[in-house]
Amino acid sequence: MSEDNYKKVREKKYKEESKQRLSKALKKKIETTMIGALSTIEQHFSFLWNGDANNTTKEQEYMKNLYNKIRSEILDKGNNQARNIDIELSQYDVELLRFSIKIPVIPPKYE
Repeated sequence: MSEDNYKKVREKKYKEESKQRLSKALKKKIETTMIGALSTIEQHFSFLWNGDANNTTKEQEYMKNLYNKIRSEILDKGNNQARNIDIELSQYDVELLRFSIKIPVIPPKYE
């Protein structure tokens, strides 16, 4: 394999790894948003369906079922969007920008 071919293969592999890294990060952000939204709903509205486990009212059961339906829809929509990330990213060249620091070396002056 020539040096040019090696560089092209290495660059292609780096771009693919960059794309996978970005995909993973974006999916994690969508997941965090979904879970955070559900947590906020539970935090502020759980009093509507939480109560004595042995003595729940019909209204509490209804609200709990409604919350579970909403939760399921939020998770389904978020998961669909997370799957769409790879489809969207397939239309782009992605390359992680590397950081590099050049430290100048100054030779000491001897007297």
